[in-house]
Amino acid sequence: MIHSKSAMIALFSAASFFAPGQAAWAAGEDTTSPPEKTKTSTECTDGKIWDKDKKECVDAKKSGLDDDILFKAARELAYAGQYENSLHVLDAVKDQNSARILNYRGYSNRKAGRMELGMSYYKRALQADENYILARSYMGQALLEQGKVEEAKVQLIEIRDRGGENSWAYRSLFESLGGVRHY
Repeated sequence: MIHSKSAMIALFSAASFFAPGQAAWAAGEDTTSPPEKTKTSTECTDGKIWDKDKKECVDAKKSGLDDDILFKAARELAYAGQYENSLHVLDAVKDQNSARILNYRGYSNRKAGRMELGMSYYKRALQADENYILARSYMGQALLEQGKVEEAKVQLIEIRDRGGENSWAYRSLFESLGGVRHY
């Protein structure tokens, strides 16, 4: 059992140090830290995103940009608290059944106050890829918000059992549970 926050941080830092490459879970860049802000979240409005080539804000649905660029923009908007704009950008993605897209639909809806809709998207993300540990982490955090601590612990154990113990997804849910191992 970890007795202090500084000990917990040291443990996580050590775990990250000894596990190079472990951040490449399911969708790579979306499992580590909040995205860097760009003009998408600082200048564009109404679900538009920054097009580097055109050097202007463009409508995501008409942009012709690939799914990875759209995903990164939607993620950035979600972390910036622009949940409706994030959902608008996610609508432009071609692969609507991708676990990462379903997960961020869950995140944006949950954060916008639509908990049940958000949970349904997390479940769909896990149906698409049961090993998508970021969806398990966000679902666990949603369960905690609903007071369902035991169900959140189940998601933490699932993340661990799927090899994600050294991941941001695990650490984030672990911290939300108070930094105490429950298994």
